[in-house]
Amino acid sequence: MKHLLSIEELTREQIEKIVDLAILLKKDRKASPQVLAGQQWALIFTKSSTRTRVSFEVGIRELGGQVMFLSGADIQLGRGEPIKDTARVLSRMIHGAVIRTFAQQDVVDFAKYGTIPTINALTDDEHPCQILADLQTIKERLGGWEGKRICFLGDGDCNVARSWIWASARLGFELVIGAPKAFQPQETFMSGVPAGTVRVVDDPVEAVKGCDVLYTDVWVSMGKEAESADRIETLRPWQINDTLLKQAKPDAIVMHCLPAYRGKEITDEVMEANADIIFDEAENRLHAQKAVIVEIVQQAS
Repeated sequence: MKHLLSIEELTREQIEKIVDLAILLKKDRKASPQVLAGQQWALIFTKSSTRTRVSFEVGIRELGGQVMFLSGADIQLGRGEPIKDTARVLSRMIHGAVIRTFAQQDVVDFAKYGTIPTINALTDDEHPCQILADLQTIKERLGGWEGKRICFLGDGDCNVARSWIWASARLGFELVIGAPKAFQPQETFMSGVPAGTVRVVDDPVEAVKGCDVLYTDVWVSMGKEAESADRIETLRPWQINDTLLKQAKPDAIVMHCLPAYRGKEITDEVMEANADIIFDEAENRLHAQKAVIVEIVQQAS
């Protein structure tokens, strides 16, 4: 494992190893292995962030490294200088790159032409770090994902939903994508996914029946602001509220990758009732990402 570009590229064994290591790293942060001692890593973000930036900065430092932050104003990823040239230049100066941007191809090209570990911290296509943290949370709370039914509600064609689909394909748990037809995974994407991986449902009550985990994300992702009013109106029936939650298993947990827009994709009441889980999930970004870095560095040595 030289890079983390997508859940699609990971094997079952790699995912399980990262999740197990993340749980161990969480138990004693002071004992974090200093695998990045003497190294300088760069966070290259053309999309703004709170949790991703903080968790990676803290994680890299806890692993003994130094970190610099480069925003869209500092580096024009994919605009002006070609990605392959940027990757070659930075590879001679830093030891690893964490990239949060729009196009998945930018991250792929950076990894291809660079000579340093490259981590996808979010693109429009995938959000692998989030799903690894989510899987860690489910293992901590439910003992694992085997035999569990997970339901993603809302925009079923977003980056988080796509990464969940690949996680299901690799790990074999039951995944339901609950979304109105206009927001269901595109056929061009699903054509590359193994048959039987996911069940797509266009009725919210049917979607959550028998589910162990209800998961949602923002309805208006960055870059979709012009569609805000239409999205909110179409997705309103898919809000996680007390009424919908009663249709799932009695002990079902609710997860949200944050930021949460209370009153839209989730009610304030449900958010608060599941706050311990949701904010554990947020914290686990730190531990899962540290596990990814440790795995990459150790395999390279």
